[in-house]
Amino acid sequence: MKEEQVVLVNENDEKIGLMPKQEAHEKGILHRAFSVFVFNGKNQLMLQQRALHKYHSPGLWTNTCCSHQRDGETSLEAGKRRLFEEMGFSTDLKETTSFIYKAPFDNGLTEHELDHILIGNFEGTPNINAEEVASWNWMDLEEVKKDIQNNPEIYTAWFKIIFDKFYKHLLI
Repeated sequence: MKEEQVVLVNENDEKIGLMPKQEAHEKGILHRAFSVFVFNGKNQLMLQQRALHKYHSPGLWTNTCCSHQRDGETSLEAGKRRLFEEMGFSTDLKETTSFIYKAPFDNGLTEHELDHILIGNFEGTPNINAEEVASWNWMDLEEVKKDIQNNPEIYTAWFKIIFDKFYKHLLI
């Protein structure tokens, strides 16, 4: 199976090439990504715990799902695709903002992403893909914010950045 390619971009989110995902993370090269945040009618956020065998951030809690756009795929198309692949449901999404972050990991890999934040709504129980997700939970935003402050080590780097810098974009 051919390794997934990520879309390399400049700081203006203009495509400058493609690269295998693993290589982009080894070299810390800026590439396009997205983070999906799904809320229920009580304005609770659906969190996921990353599968324990993931190559980075295994077992950490994060937003509903996240990944990389494929070449020629919009952020919204990619978000809907990956949400179904990871969490087993579909919903409409809207894009709120984007930002660049760089986070090195203990295993030598680096996330350097232009991350698009996508928001959606869902009532129900996800049908999680155990290859991608270990667990899930609904949490109030204020509860998440407090837990990140008290237990930062159990959350992914990008999730903490989004909560720190882009909290207002999550309020629906």
